[in-house]
Amino acid sequence: MSYPTVLSALIAALAIFWTARQRTRSTIKNIVGPPSPSWIFGNMLQLMLSPQYGTYEFEWSKVYGSVYRIKGCLGRDRIMVSDPIALQYILNSGMFGFSSTVQALIHWLFGPRSVMALNDVDHKQLRAALNPAFTAAAVRQCQPVFVRIAQSLTEQLDNCNELAIDICPLLSGATLKSITEVVFGCPVEDLGADFIENNTRIVHFTSTRSASQILFDAIGARLPVWLLKQAGHLPTKIFSALRAQLYFADREGWRVVRAKTEAAQQGLETEGDLYGMLLVNAEKPLPAADIVGQTSLIMIAGQDTTGNTLLFALVELARNPQFQDRLRAEIHAAIGTDPTNIPYDSMPLLNAFIKETLRMYPTEPVTDRIASEDVVLPLSESVATTAGEHINQIHIRKGEMVTLAIASYQRMASRWGADADVFRPTRWLDGTVSQGEAVGPYANLLSFLGGPRACLGWRFAVFEMQVFLCELVGKVSFSLPAEHAVQVKIATTLMPTNARGEKCAFLCVKGVL
Repeated sequence: MSYPTVLSALIAALAIFWTARQRTRSTIKNIVGPPSPSWIFGNMLQLMLSPQYGTYEFEWSKVYGSVYRIKGCLGRDRIMVSDPIALQYILNSGMFGFSSTVQALIHWLFGPRSVMALNDVDHKQLRAALNPAFTAAAVRQCQPVFVRIAQSLTEQLDNCNELAIDICPLLSGATLKSITEVVFGCPVEDLGADFIENNTRIVHFTSTRSASQILFDAIGARLPVWLLKQAGHLPTKIFSALRAQLYFADREGWRVVRAKTEAAQQGLETEGDLYGMLLVNAEKPLPAADIVGQTSLIMIAGQDTTGNTLLFALVELARNPQFQDRLRAEIHAAIGTDPTNIPYDSMPLLNAFIKETLRMYPTEPVTDRIASEDVVLPLSESVATTAGEHINQIHIRKGEMVTLAIASYQRMASRWGADADVFRPTRWLDGTVSQGEAVGPYANLLSFLGGPRACLGWRFAVFEMQVFLCELVGKVSFSLPAEHAVQVKIATTLMPTNARGEKCAFLCVKGVL
């Protein structure tokens, strides 16, 4: 082959390659968005460290729409997405995954065998094997445990005699007891003081966020996962606690599983809790190692997520005394003369209130994903570019980041009504809420995310809230103390805080029965 022929072929190949790259070039940088106040931090301090979560984000969504560009750390462009079609695609297409930082964090926190750490076929198979323990029927078996622990919490509050108390530690302790008993079938004390202390330490670490953490996340997202995982061996307080967490979770998980295996071999009942149910699943018993591998995930993710949502629920009841009275009346009517047979799913105000709390206070108001390959993101409505054009899809290059703006999605007027920024549970009863596309597993909300990685335990969370709220609101009234304002901030999850950013929620409580 002659030199001119080779040269011509090379030029043609380069032309084809360049044309293909042009067709799939990123359009993120051309999307309109707010100005960046800093090259180092971009808009991230505004997004994550504002005195009240959403101060900037909700205003941006009103100005720029359901998809807009912001600057991440070190000048990196990303888009904020609250468009329902785009969110649905990101969560279901398999084209987007966790950043290196998040993958490493999952590895450090939950271990390599947790369902969150696995991908592709391994994730799908383990999730399918775990599903039987998370059905509606399985969740209903937890009612006696939830009721007993909620009653104990009510007794504690009933003795406070109108004092302003911080509800946070009480609810956190109650949800920890619930998780321990319904999952492991044992009192929380049986897990050992060292495990509980370390778990509390981890929860405390995840209740803080700083500018340095935000910068670390951004730098980590550009590093390979294997390198970040090695950081887990560093002799720092946080990594020491993380290593201890996995050690204790493995130790206690195996202790519980071995005890249940021995009980089953002796013909004793072991199906009264989640781990026992998984071990004796008649269709396909789950290997013990896979069950033990979920221990840290369940202990951390199952405690403060539901606890924080219940905290926000009680704060909103304290702000809305008239609705609180209406809800209490519905609870008393539903209980009637048989408190052991409460029709939780048939209580319209209760369920509307839970949905509204989840809508306004999603556990994870924003979460990041990275494109695993070049992709065209579909939109339900056009977005503006810096050139003044309007486009109906966005070209995203492999490695570019998108932020799922869950809190903004759940305040979209087109889905939740013109007063979407207002806490109003009756919107779920008066036809205000638009059905639209099925985005999340519960009430079209993304509070439990969606797609193949939606929260497995969402039914547990909803049922636990139903039981706790019926018990608490039925017997205790809540009001706001004048000297303690509640703010909303994000660390790992959304949480109530004081003006100094410390997690707390002071309420005045008084028995009503």
